[in-house]
Formats: sequence, structure tokens, C-alpha cells
Amino acid sequence: MWKKAIPNVLYTIGIFVCIISGYQYGIEGHNYVFLAGAVLLIGIFVYLKIKILKDIKDTLKKP
Repeated sequence: MWKKAIPNVLYTIGIFVCIISGYQYGIEGHNYVFLAGAVLLIGIFVYLKIKILKDIKDTLKKP
């Protein structure tokens, strides 16, 4: 289970970093291509995070 929990934490950190950097460089810096990349990465991280959370949930349910 720890092998799945560590990437989960890293995905959470990645989402947070993308939100902060997307706001700082994309919105405040008027670089909307960077903002689009940050949004794309956030979507990928959220998808992978949900997938890992489902795997962890299934692992805990098995007897």
C-alpha cells in the first residue's frame, strides 16, 4: 500500500505546484500558454490521483 501512497502524495504536491505556478506565471505574467499547460497537467494529475485512490480503496476492501 505504501507503494501507492507515495505517488498519491507526489500527485497532490504536483497539483498544488501547478496551481501556484499557473496563477503566478500564467495569469499575473499574461502568459496564457503557460496557464494552458498548467491546467493540462492539473487534469492529468487529478486523473492519476483518482485512479490510485480507487486502487487503494480496492486493496483495503479485500480480506
